[in-house]
Amino acid sequence: MATFHEISSQELECPICLTLFNQPKSLTCSHTFCKDCLERIFLTQPNQQTITCPVCRKGTSVPSGDVRELQTNERLSSLADEVKIKNPTCTNCGIDQESSTVSYCQDCGKYMCKSCEINHFGWKPLSNHEVVPIGDVLSGKVPLRRRGKCKKHPNAEADCFCTNCREYFCITCGTVDHMQKGHLLEKVAVHEENLMTNIEELQKKAKSKKTTIGNHIDNIQTQRNEITTILKNLNDDIDKTYEEYVNLLSARREALKCQVQRLSEKLEKELKVMEEESHQTISHMNKMEELVANGMKVPLEKDALIAHDTLCENLKSFLGRDDPDDQSLRGVTERAQKISFLRHIKVNELSLGELKRWDIKADVELPVKSSMGCMTRTPDGKMAVGSWKGGIHLYSPDGELQQTVLKDVRVANLGFLSDGRSVVRDKDNKMSLYTRQWEKLDVTLETTSEDEGLYGGLTVDRDDNIYVSYWESKKIQVFTPQGGKAVREIMCDGYEPELLFSFHTTEKLILTDTLAVACLDGKGKKENVLMKEGMFVYPAVCRDDSVIVAWVKHRKGIVSIDRYTRDLDHVHNLITDFKILKPEINWYYLKEFESGEIAFCTPDRLYIFDVKCEV
Repeated sequence: MATFHEISSQELECPICLTLFNQPKSLTCSHTFCKDCLERIFLTQPNQQTITCPVCRKGTSVPSGDVRELQTNERLSSLADEVKIKNPTCTNCGIDQESSTVSYCQDCGKYMCKSCEINHFGWKPLSNHEVVPIGDVLSGKVPLRRRGKCKKHPNAEADCFCTNCREYFCITCGTVDHMQKGHLLEKVAVHEENLMTNIEELQKKAKSKKTTIGNHIDNIQTQRNEITTILKNLNDDIDKTYEEYVNLLSARREALKCQVQRLSEKLEKELKVMEEESHQTISHMNKMEELVANGMKVPLEKDALIAHDTLCENLKSFLGRDDPDDQSLRGVTERAQKISFLRHIKVNELSLGELKRWDIKADVELPVKSSMGCMTRTPDGKMAVGSWKGGIHLYSPDGELQQTVLKDVRVANLGFLSDGRSVVRDKDNKMSLYTRQWEKLDVTLETTSEDEGLYGGLTVDRDDNIYVSYWESKKIQVFTPQGGKAVREIMCDGYEPELLFSFHTTEKLILTDTLAVACLDGKGKKENVLMKEGMFVYPAVCRDDSVIVAWVKHRKGIVSIDRYTRDLDHVHNLITDFKILKPEINWYYLKEFESGEIAFCTPDRLYIFDVKCEV
């Protein structure tokens, strides 16, 4: 039977935490571990139903997913509890008295009483041994070494380690029992150095992993804060919209009441006139009746008789007039009855609005890679994408390529006149007009040469004036559809006109200048400017003259789209951080379909976004 100190050092320590067992639980493979150690391992299991033994790798089913339900090793639990309250016997002298053992030598692997400890320190060959207090050993503060002397040869140092058997032993055991079996042996120093290196590497990776997960947790909080801000902005937008609608409805109510008041005053005036006329008629009749009645007081003679006869005739004639026209009176009432208040049948005209989200509707690969030169909507509701390698591709709002025209024209810019004709600027900076059927017209626009002006933007305003911008010469030329020379020039002082857009209800223009979008008055003076650090900007004017702007992080292939007022005041976000297939060339276009979808074009692909109701 094993002695008490042998049991303590060999059987009562958990292989995981290397301290005395605490609530030991046995697995089906008979290996035993502390409950807390098993719970920590169980948390790392993928299915949370079984636990893998860290020694033999066999699986054990965990009842109800609770490690506490595993079988308790009562024998080891009792021995561990006994060790905690009773010191082991001194290995040297065998004295078995309460609290007789005071220390433990990690190198000798022996417990010592006070007398033996003094003798141990007095022997010079043992002076460098590691001796630790017995209290630290029993409490688990200092774990017992797993090696020291060879178990088979107690007088020999366990200076070898078998990687197959995972055991320490002396060189004799290694040669006789292990090398003959083909086992791989290592010197203890090498094994422990490798072990420490592996542990340090695992700790380093664990630290890095914890840092990564910690950053992820921080990012979760960041995203939570961002979502909170987004939702707050939604509530603010709803409240703002509500207040605006209330104000609009209040103003409309007052306007309608004013109209009713004016109508009331008009009808009352008509009634008043009728009433006054009737009162005047009665008053006039009373006076004439009084004068005629005077003839009854005395006999009338000569002039008085003649005058009285005249008064009687006048009264008789007055009484012969038509009675007041009740039909006219009823006509006033009928006009009032024909006036009624009609509620708008379209509920959306009175509702606060709806929560909506924009989502991708189509993702289309362009026919020719890295060829997109421009994009604009057509009068018949399509989206035209011009290719500087040749051709104009016409897409439906669903992203279907419906037609390709002008295949031999290298298109740099494209615009449409109000009658459906198109104006095309090619790669040589030459401009031509085409019919609705894409037949070239005999019209020449004398533009600046490519060498002098370089490329720029093109737009057509509400009056069919054609605006053409030039990067190099920093100017905008204005042409009429009749062709010829420019009717005027707008000098761009201090900025390069890259892309150009016109409004439908004003002479103002929108242009991009490298990393900024600006609003220009009719003389080319900047009024408002938008820019974001590190982002490329691509604007477009919508049907209602609002402005949408695509903010692009080209290196990351990310685009966000916001809506602004005509004066470039922010309204709301439409698309946030949408991932696109990053093109080689940093060149993009943004447009709105006639039907409301938003098209975003890269040199390689066409993305179409549509609005959906958010439930």
